[in-house]
Amino acid sequence: MSLGGRLLTRDGEVEPYQRYAEVLRELRRRGHQVVVVCGGGRIAREYIQKARELGAPSHLQDRLGVLATHINALLLIAALGYDAYPRVIRRADEVRRHLDEGILVGGGHLPGSSTDYRAVLFARAMGADLIVNATEYGGVYDKDPSRYPDALKYECLTFEELERIIRSRFRQAPGDYGLFDLKATRLARRLGIPVVFIDGSDPEEIIRAIEGGHGGTVVRG
Repeated sequence: MSLGGRLLTRDGEVEPYQRYAEVLRELRRRGHQVVVVCGGGRIAREYIQKARELGAPSHLQDRLGVLATHINALLLIAALGYDAYPRVIRRADEVRRHLDEGILVGGGHLPGSSTDYRAVLFARAMGADLIVNATEYGGVYDKDPSRYPDALKYECLTFEELERIIRSRFRQAPGDYGLFDLKATRLARRLGIPVVFIDGSDPEEIIRAIEGGHGGTVVRG
């Protein structure tokens, strides 16, 4: 799962971490193996902007974003308590080694690579049959739903169609990879792992994305 950092940090409170932790525990109780990668959210955006104002190159901006994802990952680990593996996962080999030791929570790793891409790498490492992308978008739309009330949400898309949408509407920059990282999209397509885009502001939607009944967009093929 790629869990958008905005979902965790938008209120500046601990409650979002607690709500997602409870859903992740429930998934584990139901027999699912779960690996979550946290985005940087508000913390990342604030520090990346400061770095830009100071004239920092993009790789340094990315490093700040990576550290922000680790802060969110550690807070989610704290909320999960004994149900979580106690360290932030960064690499695919760590997923393979610790998959049976609890819910794995990861963050970013290398500059120039988003947490979406890390989630797909982890999905490959664990042999996952589904990737869930939980953000504020609630799905994939033909245009920005925050600006256009008549925006149409797609129920299903191919990866090729998703890539065209990303290229036409979203930029790819440190701390802001838009709807989904293009590298992540291409890797998920090669691996043949479906991606479900959901409204993560309702944590229960995560369960529905996995077990059925979600209101988001499925990308496959």
